[in-house]
Amino acid sequence: MRVPVRLVAALLPLAAVLAPCSAQAAAQPGLRTFGTHHAAGGPVREGSPDSAVDRVADFYGAYIDAVSDGTDNLSHELRSHYLTHDFQHRLTVWEEANHADGVLRAQDVPTHWEVRYHDSGAGHLFTTVTLTWGTGPHAAHTRLAVQSDLSTKLISDIEEG
Repeated sequence: MRVPVRLVAALLPLAAVLAPCSAQAAAQPGLRTFGTHHAAGGPVREGSPDSAVDRVADFYGAYIDAVSDGTDNLSHELRSHYLTHDFQHRLTVWEEANHADGVLRAQDVPTHWEVRYHDSGAGHLFTTVTLTWGTGPHAAHTRLAVQSDLSTKLISDIEEG
């Protein structure tokens, strides 16, 4: 599979922003956790293309950056790379009906995101994405339930959770 250079360039900085994953994921078959380690230069974050949880975190980090920058078509390219074809169509229908970004389930861009393993079964992996809106003591949070297909590691559904 050929990956656009812009997509690769957008994903490289994610190594510095990946949020730690739940320790539960380590016990699940086919999953690899990523975490934060402290080195002399500060925290080091890691991930794996073999982990569906890491791929959800990679997608949300890059997608939020792309939407926040708003200067090109990268958010659509990321959707094409990380979402199943069927879900891309369902997401378009949802967005037309709700006048909002279906990936974020909102019209704005969050100030922070976090991805945690939730469960797996029947060929799917479920993660919880927590989005933070605003800063300080009055920041709001929303949670999204994200389903990935274990065979392809592609996101196949997002619902408010």
